Amino acid sequence: MGQPRRYTTEEYFALETQSDLRHEFFEGEVFAMAGESIAHNTIALNVAMGCRQALRGKRCRVQMEGIQLAVEANRHYTYPDIVVSCDPQDQQESRRLHHPLLIVEVLSPSTEAYDRGLKFNQYKKLPSLRHYLLVSQKTWLVEWYQLSEHGVWGHTALAEMEDDIVISELNLTMTLVQIYEEAGLAPMQAGFVAEEAE
Repeated sequence: MGQPRRYTTEEYFALETQSDLRHEFFEGEVFAMAGESIAHNTIALNVAMGCRQALRGKRCRVQMEGIQLAVEANRHYTYPDIVVSCDPQDQQESRRLHHPLLIVEVLSPSTEAYDRGLKFNQYKKLPSLRHYLLVSQKTWLVEWYQLSEHGVWGHTALAEMEDDIVISELNLTMTLVQIYEEAGLAPMQAGFVAEEAE
């Protein structure tokens, strides 16, 4: 089996302007993005709308999956499901963002390991990043990674209906009910409660 084709950054950017599919780029390799489910789209839209409402009138950008994030110049470019940037330099950009404060990925079976592993390790290199949300589309579960003032990434798993995410620097409060509205998924605890009641 031959080696995968290696692309220069310029070839990759040219490919993205001509292609109907989006591709992520890592160290010269190009990976096509899979199509998404209705649940995935609904969850992403709910989160983006929550962010947009919280940030109305502020100098922050809320972008969905079609906008590229430059994780590491000439080395790694991705299309997160949602990116929030309040950096003045990103306000001037037309094609890609560089300084996210919040990144949200809605997990898919084909990308979950990548989103948890390599991608998160790369995202941690972004000096501006403070919050990373991994949102399940199997059940109500949001994993919230926050960078502390001491430079340590903490982890909180949210699975209860009344759980909420509060990101003070964005004036953002989102409940799991808002995130999963009309996504057609059952809360995690519902199955356990039903089994115990029998």
